[in-house]
Amino acid sequence: MKDLVFLIAKSLVDNPEQVEVREIAGEKATVLELKVADVDRGKIIGKEGRIIKAIRIIVNSASAKLDKRSTVEVVE
Repeated sequence: MKDLVFLIAKSLVDNPEQVEVREIAGEKATVLELKVADVDRGKIIGKEGRIIKAIRIIVNSASAKLDKRSTVEVVE
């Protein structure tokens, strides 16, 4: 999942070298923390949150195939 989020985020931003994804595994779910440059945060979130919502849907679908739960959070 980490590689999937990294690839999607890297293709959306202007500064792909500043994209970082950190994976925090818990008992029931995995949290993927996505960190991008300040100027690119709006591109990841999108108008009314549509882009990040689409990324979350893709990650949820991919993790459901693996019988896991994953969430994506945008952090500073």
